[in-house]
Amino acid sequence: MSLSTVFLSKLIGLYCLLVALSMLVHKEATVTAANLLVHSPAAMLMGGLIALMVGLAIVLGHNVWFGGAAALLVTLFGWAALIKGIILLFLPPQGADRYFAAFHFEQRFYQYAVVMAVLGAYLTYAGFKRAEA
Repeated sequence: MSLSTVFLSKLIGLYCLLVALSMLVHKEATVTAANLLVHSPAAMLMGGLIALMVGLAIVLGHNVWFGGAAALLVTLFGWAALIKGIILLFLPPQGADRYFAAFHFEQRFYQYAVVMAVLGAYLTYAGFKRAEA
């Protein structure tokens, strides 16, 4: 595993673990904030800009499709962030409601949190395990 994969595995893994933990501790606040953000064009613009920057950074610096599960997950995370950023930047404000509703965030809240936690746990483990070797 390359040094960039190790670093990004740790970074993305810890990020996902902490976000999942925060989601689980503050479910109502997370759902409320997500609903408020989707109705704010300024928040959608800022979210799109940040996701675009993160996605571009990972895709340009780590577009690795082979080399193990961790490398692939880091690359997929980068592409997902890039696509999300592009969608948020070009999505008309009235379309944000439909885009957000399609994810059924409140109904599938625990599923999203668990996926985030599992992804985070795996990438954190892979990054720190490889760093020890």
